[in-house]
Amino acid sequence: MQLGLVGINYNTAPLAVREKASINFEKLGESLSSLRRHTHYGIILSTCNRTEIYTSGSDSAVLEKAGLRFLGSLTGDEGGACADCIYILKNIEAAKHLFRVAAGLESMVVGEYEILGQVGQALDAAAKAGMADLLLNHVFQGAIQAGRRVREETGISRNALSISSIAVNLAEEALGKLSGRTMLVIGAGEAGRLVVKVARDRGVSRIAVASRTHQRAAALVQKVGGTPVGLDCLPQELSTADIVVTCAGAPHRMLGTDQIEKAMQSREGRPIVIIDIALPRNVDPEVGNITNVSLRNIDDLTSIYETNREGRLNEIGMAEGIVEDEMMRLAAWWKALEVRPLVSALMAKAEEIRDRQFGKTLRKLRPLSAEEQESLEAMTKSIVNKILKDPIQYLKADGDGEHARLIGELFQLDAEQHK
Repeated sequence: MQLGLVGINYNTAPLAVREKASINFEKLGESLSSLRRHTHYGIILSTCNRTEIYTSGSDSAVLEKAGLRFLGSLTGDEGGACADCIYILKNIEAAKHLFRVAAGLESMVVGEYEILGQVGQALDAAAKAGMADLLLNHVFQGAIQAGRRVREETGISRNALSISSIAVNLAEEALGKLSGRTMLVIGAGEAGRLVVKVARDRGVSRIAVASRTHQRAAALVQKVGGTPVGLDCLPQELSTADIVVTCAGAPHRMLGTDQIEKAMQSREGRPIVIIDIALPRNVDPEVGNITNVSLRNIDDLTSIYETNREGRLNEIGMAEGIVEDEMMRLAAWWKALEVRPLVSALMAKAEEIRDRQFGKTLRKLRPLSAEEQESLEAMTKSIVNKILKDPIQYLKADGDGEHARLIGELFQLDAEQHK
């Protein structure tokens, strides 16, 4: 059984490509249905930093083509012009990458906690769609276990930054102390909640929260504070806010040049900082060319990411050790899974021979009681199991498949019938 991975992330693909491939949680079920046209079993992991397609099947070349076609359908690049942005991993390497992702080692913000939940959500969605087979389920469960251990046994997530908190840090860098400042947050999801919480802690005096549904904005501010506003109030809020943070899961731009230019006319030259941490982006990139507008996006936070990574080097080493430990467990399970058809074929052939010979022997003996027949049959089964014990152990421990080949030839086994 083969595992395939085709993906793009913040290290390999520019923001313009990543936002095309981004799939928000509400669309995940629909996207899995589209993936099913390319492969029977697959899981989609899509976050603000990555879109990765994990597939399972018998032919790695087929899995690779399926992942590439699906990713190409997302980016509109089915011809392969973005080939340099894509990474392709197979089997153990693909699984190890996922383990590192779940551990927070492949994130922009090392040790971020959100990714662990996103890995779990990806598995749950695929399972609900009937697209998580035994291999995918076990690999993802192993990654979640590795991620949990990393956070329990190391300090990698202790006081960890989030993209939301980094966005507030960036505003502070641009404007100085935030006390007395006003902020508009567009988006009432988890990222918006974190922005509001951090901004309140930094002393922002007024925070307005806008969402496509007023109820979501109201529910958020009830928990962490702020003022809920409708999207129809954006012109007024843009004319007064010092900082705008956008993090809405919208499939289209929510702020364009016309809106911001009108807002700037009423600001009398007062500058505004706009930080777009959404994927796809909520703000037209051309907004950054407007006078007195400072526009930042998720890729502009690199310097803070690097500082965060440097401060966690010791924890990173410990986390990598945990990942290696969990990968050893997975590799042992995977090897046993690969030889399971051959083990089944070996046991089935041995049982067929034992049963046939047992029947012949019974016919030659005097009539036996039920208890005597049961004892005799138990003895023959025990002999077969003890004879097979060493060959089966060799099969499960085989690193290069040579033992499997030899045993298959020696006993003339047809493992295909037991898959």
